[in-house]
Amino acid sequence: MAHFDKDIVYKRASGIRLLLSDVDGVLTDGSIVYAEGIGEIKSFSVLDGLGIRLLIENGIDFGILSSRKSPLVEKRASELGITICIQGSKDKAASFRQILADRRLTAEEVAYIGDDLVDMPVLMVSGLSVAVANSHPVLKDYVHYITEKRGGEGAVREAAELILKAKGMWSRVLNKFVQLSSDNT
Repeated sequence: MAHFDKDIVYKRASGIRLLLSDVDGVLTDGSIVYAEGIGEIKSFSVLDGLGIRLLIENGIDFGILSSRKSPLVEKRASELGITICIQGSKDKAASFRQILADRRLTAEEVAYIGDDLVDMPVLMVSGLSVAVANSHPVLKDYVHYITEKRGGEGAVREAAELILKAKGMWSRVLNKFVQLSSDNT
């Protein structure tokens, strides 16, 4: 499936209405740190956070689909205004189908970004499948696009920008920030 033909990738990305993401290894670097008396520690990229906000502000939904469960993920989702946050999914394909039904979407309208073998069932049916640069090597043979950035280091932002550009929204996004800087001078 791995084509990487820019025209094909942009065509697929132009129809995306929802970007779904795994968490560990995608929104984070994949490390899970346990600190005595504190609990679990996760590190999220602010680059990804802004990319998610840009999608949402431009009418493209963003969601989390993870096989692990963490209150820190709920907190991050809440901070960013993410309304789809499925954690502890033992069957990501079934969870994906439920999201499609709940949101009245087709698989072609959903992009999914993952990093490991548990993501394969969703990557194989998504309209745009994305693997982070440091994903499991097998995934790279089955996706439409591989980010240049590693998980937890802006890979989700890269996918968000790809979608916004393919949908012809990137100039509007940039103009907003140019306008904000002009207003402050």
